[in-house]
Amino acid sequence: MGIFGIFGKKNTDKEEETSLDEGLKKTKMSIFDRLSHAIIGKSVVDDEVLDSIEEVLIGSDIGVETTQSIIERLEQRVAKDKYLSTDELNRILCEEIEALLDASGNKEVEPFDFSKKPYVIMVVGVNGVGKTTTIGKLASQLKDSGRKVVLGAADTFRAAAVDQLVIWSERAGVDIVKQEMGSDPASVAYDAVKSAVAKDADVVIIDTAGRLHNKVNLMNELTKIRNVMRKVIPDAPHEVLLIIDGSTGQNGFLQAKEFTKATDVTALAVTKLDGTAKGGVVIGISDQFHIPIKFIGVGEKITDLKLFNKKEFIESLFK
Repeated sequence: MGIFGIFGKKNTDKEEETSLDEGLKKTKMSIFDRLSHAIIGKSVVDDEVLDSIEEVLIGSDIGVETTQSIIERLEQRVAKDKYLSTDELNRILCEEIEALLDASGNKEVEPFDFSKKPYVIMVVGVNGVGKTTTIGKLASQLKDSGRKVVLGAADTFRAAAVDQLVIWSERAGVDIVKQEMGSDPASVAYDAVKSAVAKDADVVIIDTAGRLHNKVNLMNELTKIRNVMRKVIPDAPHEVLLIIDGSTGQNGFLQAKEFTKATDVTALAVTKLDGTAKGGVVIGISDQFHIPIKFIGVGEKITDLKLFNKKEFIESLFK
């Protein structure tokens, strides 16, 4: 992506951005090294090699069900082509995982439909996953691309969340709507959307509470926020972006399960992939929940929030 941000404009962040290969280095080493070890001395993809591949994929937190789907696809290739060399294995793995992600809606399209104005994004996820930071980076890149952005600090249960979002709004140079800690989150969301309309903003991003993700009251709160925003913009939110911490591995599946039950999650952003060898969770969650991945976080800098490109991601892991 070079010096250009995820929305196609030159990014003003002076820091060198993290390359995808560098950001996924730990996961790549885990998968590629273990895969290489599994097929050493082998010339043909046989049952023993397939068993080894299965162990490697499960070990990278792709998940049992998704791993089984990949192995079944490989078995079909072996049966069809009769002979597959281990030299071809990485190429075939890339093709089959890409097909799997295709089926989950991961298409190379513009991340947002800016014909809807303001475009309303509701961001959900448990505390600690990098939700506020992701919102800040997204707002900054949108602003740099020439979009007018308003933030809504609707996580009113946690003082630090509002304070952090204020800092990000100042850093990005975008407006923020907030109230006192403990205020009604839906009221903040309503005010933020009304403000965005009044200011002719292009995008409004609503932060929401992240704790107690398995408690009914918080899930009811998300529904209330959505319903209140629709009083201003009938089809809001246009995007419900679930933030998942890639370093939590299998716990990411549990988070996705709870939030997809509670609200209509339309896209994923997977953070902290630079700090984990379990980056395969990206593939597993998208496949199991049939939700496309829009963004991945591979570092601390603003430019390290990247638009997800399935081909580049897969090739970075397996080639």
